[in-house]
Amino acid sequence: MISVKDFDIKGKLTVNKLIQQMLDSGGFTSKKLAEGVDIIEKMLKDKDSLNFLSFPADIVSTGTRGILKEMVKRKWFDVVITTCGTLDHDVARTYKDYYHGSFDLDDRELKKRGINRVGNIIFPSENYGIIIERKISQFLKEIFNEGKKELATYELAWEIGKRLNNENSILYWCYKNQIPLIVPGITDGAVGYQIWQFSQTYDFKVDVLKDEKLLSDLVWNTKKSGAVIIGGGISKHHVIWWNQFKKGLDYAVYITTAVEYDGSLSGARPREAISWNKIKENALTITIECDATICLPIIVASLCERKI
Repeated sequence: MISVKDFDIKGKLTVNKLIQQMLDSGGFTSKKLAEGVDIIEKMLKDKDSLNFLSFPADIVSTGTRGILKEMVKRKWFDVVITTCGTLDHDVARTYKDYYHGSFDLDDRELKKRGINRVGNIIFPSENYGIIIERKISQFLKEIFNEGKKELATYELAWEIGKRLNNENSILYWCYKNQIPLIVPGITDGAVGYQIWQFSQTYDFKVDVLKDEKLLSDLVWNTKKSGAVIIGGGISKHHVIWWNQFKKGLDYAVYITTAVEYDGSLSGARPREAISWNKIKENALTITIECDATICLPIIVASLCERKI
């Protein structure tokens, strides 16, 4: 029996000390957050572990982009799996600004003004679709003229990151550190649409099977594996799907706001993945039920204080 301890915020309180107090407080999701930090620390320090990071694109439209960028800049993960919108927002925000909005804005009025909304983030069309079309069209021509006519999605992500050449960019740091950023649903977004448009004129292809070959080689040749999985969807499933072939993840930290009772993948807890051999029975796991834009900066700040 371990006693519950009250928070004590007197004096100088670092993020890491706050996390420790969350662990001692016994209080619901705060304790899960603290346990999640400990699991991630163990995972990142395990030299035998192949580590995955997966996330959906919406958080890249927010300042959380800087947190994701920092994690790949620090080489915490060996593979990133995400959606096409991550490429979209990372490219767009390299050149243009996004703005604070509100969930309660009149979307009909926004449409009249040519403004797009993601939750409480807004941006004019010229700061998203138009700049993406202009830049990706330019990049694809450069890539094609270099004789590169068939690329895996991670190779395409590196080529884009190299051309962005901006230290605020997730794609740039994946290119710089040669971390594969894989997009299984590459056509589901503005960048993907530009690839399709380009292919109508030029003999250019994206080879998603080359991505799968890389994942196969990595998974079949690793002793252990771990993952920080934000949200759900295709990026989450692609991580756990491939890890079944090594009899499951050894570490898994889920961050989600989805419910479990509707049977969705986004809401499924790690224990469900055990039945599929996607997570090992004795794996270190936790689900943190929280908006990633709240908890991810706290997690990363704490890990940085621990000098990971």
